[in-house]
Amino acid sequence: MIRREQVAGRLALNAPLAAAVLTDFVRDAVETTGTEGVVVGLSGGVDSALAAALAARALGPGRVHAFVLPYRTSHPDSAADACLVAKQLGIDHRLIDISPMVDPYFALEPDASDTRRGNKMARERMTILFDQARKLGCLVLGTSNKTEILLGYSTVFGDNASSLNPLGDLYKQQVWQLARHLGLPERVVAKKPSADLWPGQTDEADLGVSYQVADEVLYLLFDLGLRPAEVVDRGYEEDAVRRIVRLEQANRYKRRLMLIARLSGSAINLDQEIPRE
Repeated sequence: MIRREQVAGRLALNAPLAAAVLTDFVRDAVETTGTEGVVVGLSGGVDSALAAALAARALGPGRVHAFVLPYRTSHPDSAADACLVAKQLGIDHRLIDISPMVDPYFALEPDASDTRRGNKMARERMTILFDQARKLGCLVLGTSNKTEILLGYSTVFGDNASSLNPLGDLYKQQVWQLARHLGLPERVVAKKPSADLWPGQTDEADLGVSYQVADEVLYLLFDLGLRPAEVVDRGYEEDAVRRIVRLEQANRYKRRLMLIARLSGSAINLDQEIPRE
């Protein structure tokens, strides 16, 4: 029986192998579609930095186009860190302030909650990325990690919308491991995770658990198939396990493609795809 003190070791990443596999993944995805490269939103955080680094290794810096998309309340360090990453990777980057696009809507909805405002910002950023992808003949590179995806810590048609995602099978701790292996700036890797949607916002405060606990509990539940009670038996707080299970169950819809009613024998998203050459 795996014990709690052994779980962290199970999450240790073979970083050189992971980098090679994910680099090939990005290269193959772009070559298969015949597109020119990728566009990526650089937030100043470790996830988008790692995604951009993998893409630059796979395609060359000239085929990676980064966009820094701050809102007027975004911390200045976020844009500064994003530009630092772009400079280190040698990729071009463009800053577009999304405030003039978001504020007119909320002038009509002045009582909107922080969550609604954050969702609007996330979707606005993604509309820009998809528009720039069309302009440049590129794919949109996803930046959501496995922990975020399983807990539903994302915005539908916002940050969880992309054409390809090299990070979706990496828990947050593994993102940090791979980012350090690739030599990304330590100030970016070590900073407190935050979507920077409003002043003082942090991921772990929103989730109600630390990433370390979330990663370990999700690994036991999702990868090993343990029941919640079995996870508690390994020394994890029952309240934390319950919260993680509740978040995962409540947000499963976010990681599913649109649900289409079946009338024929080959409904889209439910059955086979047309074979590719």
